[in-house]
Amino acid sequence: MKKLLLTGIAAASVFLLGACGSSNDTTTSAADKEEVIVGLDDTFVPMGFKDDQGNIVGFDVDLATAILDLTGTKVKFQPIDWSMKETELSNGTIDMIWNGYTKTAAREEKVLFTDTYMENKQVLVTAKASGITSFDDMEGKVLGAQEGSSGYETFNNQPEVLKDLVDGNDATLYASFNEAFIDLENGRIDGLLIDRVYAEYYLTQTGKTDDFNEIESPFEAEDFAVGVRKDDQAMADKINDGLKELQDNGTFAEISEKWFGEDVTPN
Repeated sequence: MKKLLLTGIAAASVFLLGACGSSNDTTTSAADKEEVIVGLDDTFVPMGFKDDQGNIVGFDVDLATAILDLTGTKVKFQPIDWSMKETELSNGTIDMIWNGYTKTAAREEKVLFTDTYMENKQVLVTAKASGITSFDDMEGKVLGAQEGSSGYETFNNQPEVLKDLVDGNDATLYASFNEAFIDLENGRIDGLLIDRVYAEYYLTQTGKTDDFNEIESPFEAEDFAVGVRKDDQAMADKINDGLKELQDNGTFAEISEKWFGEDVTPN
């Protein structure tokens, strides 16, 4: 009996050690790591996306690389399910969310945000042939949005603006804006609530600016920031210091001009 008990204890110890060893370590600050993992939606142009050669590129990719290069930190960009981004961060699969990530009150309960580095707004994109030129024109129409996006969160938080108007009082949700645009172009949805940075880049690059309306929304402007784990102030400080250095030495402006044709350095 004693032998069986000891054997059971030993087996349990091995299991626990194995379980601990296989889990991701979220107790160490990402600031102390030689390589950090950035989670992103790799279809979100121009912030972070795959180019024709399959390389992950974009404004946030260049910005993250430049900031982490200041301290010799390697960076890996990991595509994730955007609707699961906070879960991926808390369980240690990624070290930060850096991909046109909007500060919101709900998200601040789950992550620690860095300083704001860019401003964004939500817009409504519609086909010009539809005749929809205002939010009011969406009454009874079908709206699309990205699942887990700040736009969809705002849509629900301020229902009087759009939610109460559209068909079913809800939006058709998509994993990516790419999929949503396909449905918009084919008339399966009548409007798309989307980040302005994405809409402008996508329509310009595809040469479709003359085919679609970009309707300004009454929603407040949004702040883009980097999200790290709630207890990782050291990593937030590291990014904030890097942002300031790149803004002071002009690198931030150079990256901005490359992707937007203008300097988006925050005031």
